[in-house]
Amino acid sequence: MAFAFVSGDPALDLAGTVGSRRDDPADLLAAPADLERWVAECDGLPDRVTANAAAFTAALSLREAVYRLALDRVLGRPFDPDSLAIINKAAAGPVPRVELSDAGLRTSGDLSDVLSHLARSAITVLADPAAHLKECSRPGCTRIYLDRSRGARRTWCGMDACGNRMKAAAYRARKRTSP
Repeated sequence: MAFAFVSGDPALDLAGTVGSRRDDPADLLAAPADLERWVAECDGLPDRVTANAAAFTAALSLREAVYRLALDRVLGRPFDPDSLAIINKAAAGPVPRVELSDAGLRTSGDLSDVLSHLARSAITVLADPAAHLKECSRPGCTRIYLDRSRGARRTWCGMDACGNRMKAAAYRARKRTSP
C-alpha cells in the first residue's frame, strides 16, 4: 500500500489514510506497523517510531477527530465537541525534537510526540480563517486537502491519482460524444 501525501498538511494526510469513506472505506492503517511506516514516510516526522496497541488506538482516534473537524470546516458547520476534545488533548502533549547539523535537519521523538505534533498542525489549519479546505471532487474520493493554489481553484486532492482519473474520464466522455 502506498501512502499519498497530497493534502498540504500532515494531519490532513493522516485523515486521508482512509479512502472512499462514504462508499467503500479502505483503511491504509490496518495495523501498528502500517502507522509506523506512515510516520516514517511523512516529511518532518521522526523516521523511526514504534506503535503499541494503545498508541495505535490513540492515533486512529486522532485521525478520525481530524477528519470530522476538517469536514465540519468544509461544510461550514460547528465543530464536533467530542472531536475537539480529542484533538485538544492530543495537542497538549510533547512534540518531536528537532536538531540542525551540517547533515541537515533531524527530527526525533516517540509516537505520542508525533500525535501531539499532528494535533497541533490540525489546529493551526482548522483555526486559520484564510485556509481553503476542500474535499476532492472526484466521485468516491473523500480526502480533504488544503488548497494553496492561485485563486483557490484546485479541485482534486492530487493530480497523480484523482486528477489524472478525472481528466481521463472527461477525455473519454468527449471522445464518445464527438462525431
